[in-house]
Amino acid sequence: MIVKVVLLFLIGMAVLAMFGRLRFPGQKRLQSAKCPSCGRFRIGKGPCPCKKELS
Repeated sequence: MIVKVVLLFLIGMAVLAMFGRLRFPGQKRLQSAKCPSCGRFRIGKGPCPCKKELS
Protein backbone atom coordinates (compact mmCIF):
# COMPACT_ATOMS: atom_id res chain seq x y z
CA MET A 1 0.00 0.00 0.00
CA ILE A 2 2.78 2.43 0.89
CA VAL A 3 4.55 1.56 -2.36
CA LYS A 4 1.44 2.59 -4.31
CA VAL A 5 1.25 5.92 -2.49
CA VAL A 6 4.94 6.64 -3.09
CA LEU A 7 4.65 5.63 -6.75
CA LEU A 8 1.60 7.86 -7.30
CA PHE A 9 3.39 10.73 -5.58
CA LEU A 10 6.44 10.35 -7.82
CA ILE A 11 4.28 10.15 -10.94
CA GLY A 12 2.41 13.28 -9.82
CA MET A 13 5.68 15.13 -9.28
CA ALA A 14 6.88 14.10 -12.76
CA VAL A 15 3.66 15.41 -14.32
CA LEU A 16 4.02 18.72 -12.47
CA ALA A 17 7.62 19.01 -13.65
CA MET A 18 6.53 18.53 -17.27
CA PHE A 19 3.88 21.24 -16.92
CA GLY A 20 6.40 23.56 -15.29
CA ARG A 21 8.61 23.43 -18.37
CA LEU A 22 5.85 24.70 -20.65
CA ARG A 23 5.99 28.29 -21.70
CA PHE A 24 2.87 30.13 -20.72
CA PRO A 25 1.50 33.11 -22.67
CA GLY A 26 2.73 36.46 -21.41
CA GLN A 27 6.10 35.17 -20.25
CA LYS A 28 7.93 37.19 -22.91
CA ARG A 29 6.19 40.35 -21.73
CA LEU A 30 7.34 39.68 -18.17
CA GLN A 31 10.94 39.25 -19.33
CA SER A 32 10.82 42.56 -21.20
CA ALA A 33 9.59 44.32 -18.04
CA LYS A 34 12.89 43.60 -16.31
CA CYS A 35 15.88 45.91 -16.43
CA PRO A 36 18.61 44.31 -18.54
CA SER A 37 21.44 45.55 -16.31
CA CYS A 38 20.20 44.91 -12.75
CA GLY A 39 17.30 42.48 -13.30
CA ARG A 40 14.72 44.37 -11.26
CA PHE A 41 11.18 44.83 -12.56
CA ARG A 42 10.53 48.24 -14.06
CA ILE A 43 7.26 49.87 -13.01
CA GLY A 44 5.90 52.52 -15.33
CA LYS A 45 7.59 54.00 -18.37
CA GLY A 46 10.46 55.79 -16.68
CA PRO A 47 14.04 54.56 -16.50
CA CYS A 48 15.17 52.02 -13.95
CA PRO A 49 16.51 53.48 -10.68
CA CYS A 50 19.89 51.91 -11.41
CA LYS A 51 20.18 54.12 -14.52
CA LYS A 52 19.26 57.35 -12.73
CA GLU A 53 22.14 59.53 -11.67
CA LEU A 54 22.36 60.63 -8.09
CA SER A 55 22.01 64.37 -7.67
